[in-house]
Amino acid sequence: MRVISIKKLKDFWQKHADGEQALKSWYAEAKKSDWQKPNDLAFDYPSVSFISNNRVVFNIKGNKYRLICVIKYDFKIIYIRFIGTHSDYDKINAEEI
Repeated sequence: MRVISIKKLKDFWQKHADGEQALKSWYAEAKKSDWQKPNDLAFDYPSVSFISNNRVVFNIKGNKYRLICVIKYDFKIIYIRFIGTHSDYDKINAEEI
């Protein structure tokens, strides 16, 4: 899968250094993945949440952070829409970000 864009992850871990390794691991796994459909993703990430508008919510670093992506399975692209703390997540509309 192609991940767009890692810059959002880098910007986040510069502010939250404790999340850097977890985000790097997620990025490496996402890049080498070949998810064809949501079930494939759920097999690799059982705690993932699927919400409307093709949004997927990943729990990062033991659920300390939330990562929202839009996944276009047919194009093999993951768009990073949001990364933040639970407090940040509670302030957004995850279905529209």
